[in-house]
Amino acid sequence: MSTTIQKFILATVTTAPEKVPSGTSVFYCKTDDELQKICANLEAILDGIAHELDEGLFIIVKH
Repeated sequence: MSTTIQKFILATVTTAPEKVPSGTSVFYCKTDDELQKICANLEAILDGIAHELDEGLFIIVKH
C-alpha cells in the first residue's frame, strides 16, 4: 500500500520574515522577483502549488 502526503504545507517563501508561520521550511527572498522565481522552482521540484497568503508571503502546498 502506498501513502501519499495530501493537504500539507511543504515550504514557506517570503520577503517578510516576521510573517512566517512556524513548523515549515522557510526560504527568505530579498525581492518580489526572487520570490516569484523561488516559488515557481519549488512548485516544480516539490510537485506542489504556491498560494499567496499575504503580500510577500507564499506557502507551497501539496493537494
